[in-house]
Amino acid sequence: MSAQDHFSGIKNSNKVGILSISTNPAELSNLGNKYDVNFFSFSISASNNKIGFKDLINSNNNIEELIFQGNEPVNLRIDAEIYGPGFAMKHNKWAFGITTKSYIKGNLVDLDPQLGKAIIDGNTSNILNSTLLKSDYNQRLNATTWGELGFTVARNLFENEKHKFNGGASIKLLFPGSYANIGIDKFQGKLDYRLNGTSPTAYLSGVNTQLNIAYSENLANSKDYTKSLFGTLNGMALDFGINYQLKDKDSYKLNAGIAIKNIGELTFKNNNNSSTNYTLNIPTGTITSPGLDLSLFQNVTSIKDAENTLLGTPYLTKKQSETNIKVKLPSVFSAYADFKVVSKLYVSIFTQQKIGNDNENNQITSQNVTSITPRFSLKNFEVFSPWANNEISGTTGGFGLRIYGLYFGSSSIITALTSDTKQADFYMGYRLGLR
Repeated sequence: MSAQDHFSGIKNSNKVGILSISTNPAELSNLGNKYDVNFFSFSISASNNKIGFKDLINSNNNIEELIFQGNEPVNLRIDAEIYGPGFAMKHNKWAFGITTKSYIKGNLVDLDPQLGKAIIDGNTSNILNSTLLKSDYNQRLNATTWGELGFTVARNLFENEKHKFNGGASIKLLFPGSYANIGIDKFQGKLDYRLNGTSPTAYLSGVNTQLNIAYSENLANSKDYTKSLFGTLNGMALDFGINYQLKDKDSYKLNAGIAIKNIGELTFKNNNNSSTNYTLNIPTGTITSPGLDLSLFQNVTSIKDAENTLLGTPYLTKKQSETNIKVKLPSVFSAYADFKVVSKLYVSIFTQQKIGNDNENNQITSQNVTSITPRFSLKNFEVFSPWANNEISGTTGGFGLRIYGLYFGSSSIITALTSDTKQADFYMGYRLGLR
């Protein structure tokens, strides 16, 4: 999957390897060597719609103060893919591959900045005021980790001197690790800062909303969801793709394809898991009963602590609870075309469009991305510069290199140094092709 267009630039290289499967399983038929071995690779990305690179450097405020400024809903994605050992081979018209991966994802989805600031600040505000809050969507705080063992098969369907068509599919066995979700659906209410002793305290009142609180058992008393990247086998996913090449004497004039990826779901299955739907009903505040004191959450260290804090108030009513948590993978449709402009110079166009709805409580998030990447490619050396428009962070521009089997790069390093980009990412890996 490419939740944030991971490995941008290198995965569309004409030096096809195991990494190309992440774009389209049909690309495996284009392996440049009979065998391909992946030793390691990783990609990590953080993007948001609030904090620019210059903000972090020039501001004396902490990240919470920066991200909850203004009135625009907060969207933040922290995303990582880690490839373990992998192997691929070609045999006649067939190609086969085995991959291992781990995923780490953390998200804020359409979070009201005034509500987020009040929860973070608690009773540190110096201003007495009131604010009306209203949203027409499901605000979410979500985190997921899981592992994957993938098996890919691709076949050359037709080939002559000028044209080549390939098809491919991947079946992926999923190993759920950790999961946490807080969803606040169609929230509206009133936020009051009132005196509590000598300092103003944030109170929430006039609320009637639906609340989902879910977590896997390993997060019941912990906030570190990265401790478990691989759980037990409990899920399956499929990828499908087709590929076309307009050939020339060296390689191709055009390489294009479409794919649908991550059709499937994870199941977190444990008697100590918890996924509960609540009704949160807080009456309009009065002088004697101002509402829910948000400073109660300042010492919360886990999602279960937050749930227990709410259960200790008279405002929460349980509707439905279960221990099996089913989570949809971030299904996406992707399409790309790689053009040879002149000898050794290529330009790739890529787009990824999500199929799921990020506001659903059981949906792992993804982003819509469109990118263009000019690339200068030799047999043992490659340099490229991906430029993209991302749904969350806007425009990004980066730079990357491949030297033999070693590759590294960033899809945002140029805009980070020259403008106020809202994304930071880096990837690196090593693979070996064998005749």
